[in-house]
Order: sequence, then structure tokens, then C-alpha cells
Amino acid sequence: MKIAGGANRLGALVIGGSIRGLSIARSLGRHGVPVWVTAARGDRLATLSRYTRRTLPWITGSPEEQVGYLLRQARDHHLDGWALFPTVDRSAALLSRFRRELATRFRVTTPDWDVLRWAYDKRLTYQLAAQESIDHPWTLCPASEADLEAVDGRFPVILKPAVKADSNQFTADKAWPAENRDRLLARYREARALVPPELILVQDMIPGGGEAQFSFTALCSEGRPIASLTARRTRQYPIDFGRGSSFVETVEVPEIEAPAHRLLAAIHYTGLVELEFKYDRRDRRYKLLDFNARIWTWSSLCCRAGVDYPYLLWRMMLGNRVPEIRGRAGVRWVRMLADVPAAFQELVRGRLRVADYVRSFRGPLEFALSAADDPWPGVLDVPIRAHAFTTKILAHARNLAGTANWTHARGRAPGPKLDESLPR
Repeated sequence: MKIAGGANRLGALVIGGSIRGLSIARSLGRHGVPVWVTAARGDRLATLSRYTRRTLPWITGSPEEQVGYLLRQARDHHLDGWALFPTVDRSAALLSRFRRELATRFRVTTPDWDVLRWAYDKRLTYQLAAQESIDHPWTLCPASEADLEAVDGRFPVILKPAVKADSNQFTADKAWPAENRDRLLARYREARALVPPELILVQDMIPGGGEAQFSFTALCSEGRPIASLTARRTRQYPIDFGRGSSFVETVEVPEIEAPAHRLLAAIHYTGLVELEFKYDRRDRRYKLLDFNARIWTWSSLCCRAGVDYPYLLWRMMLGNRVPEIRGRAGVRWVRMLADVPAAFQELVRGRLRVADYVRSFRGPLEFALSAADDPWPGVLDVPIRAHAFTTKILAHARNLAGTANWTHARGRAPGPKLDESLPR
């Protein structure tokens, strides 16, 4: 790959300014790697970091337009040879699907689409798990309401999307529970209004909260983990179906390592990966839930535990030797803004004692946002969230006022509005 004359020395372009982007910026920046971040409005946490040297706006539009935008940035800013790091499923899929075009300018950290698709589409994930004899929850992909007859006798269940290509309430939530048939039908109809029916999964609901969820994380080369670490999502928020972890600790879970190795070897996976399992106390098995082919929220914990994943991936992309590393157990990570309400709910339900909560903060402890060498993301997180929440409430109030005025003027309620983001 030719490096353009006058180019910045090799660096990284992070797609997304969330907490995941922040962890990448800090990891690479602390090693002296130049980091730029593309950020959309409301997704700017990583842009506050001292290790983010420049921020570029992220554009909406078709995947082809976004790829063209990235290639123009490489040309205009002399970013040839820089590494592209995705932070969410959608950007990982974008880089993977257009890997050949992007590789003319960048080093793409995601695997080819024929590999990544097994992680991106949960229907394929569970198909692969079945092929490799890896335990996973009973799952149904109904084509219509008639297919829901197969769920009889299996309640409670959850509904979740097979892919997260569009942003809506169904794809944003971790899962929608249904404790009986009537509730299942109601939630299924809600989901069909947001995504195509073939993207709706109905799945057995494994009992337990975050304390029953475990992760195998790794940096792989051709299906072989080079660096690895296992952890437990001890607390999450919301506590039943958390949108994100609030307290994670590294633990030894050998039961999930063998199935994880088989799955990754089967598709010759290369890159960063987090495989999520949940322990089912009913049959005492660890069952595969998710296959995340990009950085995860609590990745800074791994660095504290001795596995600096973004920097190791950076070294691998440059062709440097990466030593085999095993993360140590007993290291903890907390995001206080989410963990305090999570712990409160656990206390109210009698599932957590105050003494145990206080004891969980024994070191070594990594804070999700606060860092002595990079204070501003931690300092400004609450004001940014408060501003975003206020803006959302005001916008909602304006919409309600507009609807009321329209109804008064027309003398009748407006009909349903088509969501322009849905496929036709």
C-alpha cells in the first residue's frame, strides 16, 4: 500500500464517538498512535478525549455514499495506510462489505463479509452454533403469526432482531419479553411495524440477569485466538435485559472457551471478537447468545487486565508480531452512571446487599470514563446526557403541540405516518 507524500504518519480512523470509540482512542493514543474520530450528533464522547487529534462529521446516506466519504477523507487528508476501526454492528458490516474498495486506501480491521456475516446475522450465528454442536437457546424465526403456534408451552420467551441495520425501539432494546401467547402476539405485531418479519426472532428466555452472562473475548488470526480473556457481566442496566453492562469483572470460565474456539476456527475468524454466553441453571449449560465482531463497551477492562485489544489489533494490522497473551482474573470495570441505578434496583429486589455492593469495588478497578490522564470525557458525560435528554423532551413536546394544533385545525386526528427508514 502506497503512503501518499506528505501524509500523516500512520494512524487510526475510528467510526463512531461512543464509549467504544473512546476506549480505542485512549488505547492507541497512549501508545502515540494518531487517532481521528468520525462522530454523529449525540455520539461525541470520544471526541472529548485528549487522544482524539481530530474529529470528522459522520454522514447519513447509503452505504455507497459513506464509503465514498471515507475514501475522500483519505485522499483529502492523506490518510493512506491508516487503520479503520468500527464501533457498532452497522459500521463493522459497512467496512466488511466494502472491504475491497476501502483497502485501496485503508487497513480494514474487520474480516471479509463471508466471515463477518456469521456474526452480523443472528440467524446465521445460531445455524453455525448448531453445526458446531455449541449450546444455544431454542430459537424460532416466524414468517407469520401462524408460525407462533410453535411457541406454545415454551413461555416465557423473548423477541429480538436478527440484525440491527436500522435504528428503532426494537433494535435499540436488548429484548422484548413475552410471558404468554397474548403478549407474544402483541409484541410480534409491534416488531413487524418496525422491521421486516424475517428479521424477528423468538427465543427461549434463559432465567437470570447479568450475573449469569459471560463473555469470551479474543484477538484472532485465521480462527486461532492469540490474545484472550473471559469475563462476567455482574451487573447491567436495565437489570433484566440490559442495554449495556454497568459492572464487569474478569473471571476464569473454562466451560465457554472450548465452544468459542470451535466456532472461531470453523469460519477462520480474524480480528476482535466478543462471544456472549449465558448460564442456564435449568440444565447447567452455557448457551451462546451473541457474536460481536467489533469492540465492546467494557474493552478498557481488558487493557487493565493485561490485554490491550485495540493496540494489539493495530500491531497485527501493521504486520508486527503479536505475543500470545492471557488476561488475568479479578479485575473490575464500572460505569457509575448506570451502575448506581442498577444496584438500587438489585437492592430493592433483595438480590444484592449493601455490603456486597461496596465490596465489589475493591481493586484493581477500571472506571469506564474517568481517567487521570484524560479527564474530560468523565467530567462532561453527565452534562452531555442531561442536555441530550432535555433536547429530546422538548422536541417531543413540540411534536405533541404540533399534532394538537393540526388536529384542532382539521377537526380530526391525523392518520399513521409512514416511517421513511423502513424498507418498501
